[in-house]
Amino acid sequence: MSLATLLAPNVASAFTAVFRSIAVVMLNAATRALWPPVRSLKATLPASLRMRIGVLTHRIASMWLSLFRSASGTARGCVKSGHRGAGLNDGAHPDFDDPLVMTLREKARGGGAIGTTGRGIGPAYEDKVARRGIRVRDLLDGDRLRRRVKDRLGDALDEISRLARLAKADEPLMDVEAIVSEYLVLGNRLREFVGEASLFLAEHVRKGTRILFEGAQGTLLDVDHGTYPYVTSSNTVAGNAAVGSGLGPTAIDKVLGITKAYTTRVGGGPFPTELSDATGDRLRKVGDEYGATTGRPRRCGWLDTVVLRYSARVNGMWGLALTKMDILSGLETLKVCTAYELDGQRVTELPGDIEEFSRVQPIYEELQGWEQTLAGARTFDDLPPAAQRYVRRIEEIVGVPVVCVSVGAERGETILLQNPFRS
Repeated sequence: MSLATLLAPNVASAFTAVFRSIAVVMLNAATRALWPPVRSLKATLPASLRMRIGVLTHRIASMWLSLFRSASGTARGCVKSGHRGAGLNDGAHPDFDDPLVMTLREKARGGGAIGTTGRGIGPAYEDKVARRGIRVRDLLDGDRLRRRVKDRLGDALDEISRLARLAKADEPLMDVEAIVSEYLVLGNRLREFVGEASLFLAEHVRKGTRILFEGAQGTLLDVDHGTYPYVTSSNTVAGNAAVGSGLGPTAIDKVLGITKAYTTRVGGGPFPTELSDATGDRLRKVGDEYGATTGRPRRCGWLDTVVLRYSARVNGMWGLALTKMDILSGLETLKVCTAYELDGQRVTELPGDIEEFSRVQPIYEELQGWEQTLAGARTFDDLPPAAQRYVRRIEEIVGVPVVCVSVGAERGETILLQNPFRS
């Protein structure tokens, strides 16, 4: 059986997709806060099968390029040490703009900035969709890369010059040969890892190998199903695991959503349950809620189960992993948003219109908190009764079972209620 675990119900939670036993990893640093449950799921596999192969598929390849820019030995160790293989799809699109274009755009927007990470992912996706992108396979051939860069650089410089004037910033100098030289070096370092990910994965699916897909960014950051325009540049919902990997959707058996026990968001956009008070500050401080990519303080608030139900629907969730339960310890009363008030009317579904969503007011249900630390809890019965009721109430509201609960940052601090690889 094949298990697909998409992760990411919360506004700023990460997403994960699980398949069957080789671990296929599409990672982002933002996943770290949600990582313990995923590590615990991997620990349920036989040791000979854990993390055997890592594959980066058709998404933007900025992570790999950053690794190889900083230290090729480090990158090689990440994918080789303890693994029996690794792969970077030859059709993936490298991020050539770095943060330059997005940084200038955000500065030019002024008060209307979206709040992106500024890493240049958006412009890379623009080039991909406009059919002018440069792909990993192009980095392996100097003549081909030189042609691609020459074709693209003129238009890119025109936009950069325009944005620099609007943002009152200096215009950078760019040279074809300098760009080609830099990326040919990266291409040579990547060469041993490049291949056709879809074919590679399909062969393992035929063998019955279990595969785990992992990604990052929440459902509401999905470019189609999120709070547009306050979204990322790609699809973050579970279905994209099939699209990005080149495996059909029928290869996925299960989708596991991962959410914090409260809600967070980085960047702009509506956030109905946001707490701009001492409780919000406490969640941020105790939960170490700072953007993994940018270091920006995350916006924090009560758990929004309207968003969670929506995420369960658009991702087809089989189960939920509830993380950071320990952060709620010490709060006398907990609030859970179960519906919204919109223009005087009660609504229980997420408004599709961003302006309507910006006007909603949360309707809360209050639950008793708990004083005890959760650090020593290793089974569900070890949790305080109030914490158990919190978990069960989330299941009732969302209509999806909670299959694991994390009570700390370490692997051993995850309570596994159902093993998705065995059920």
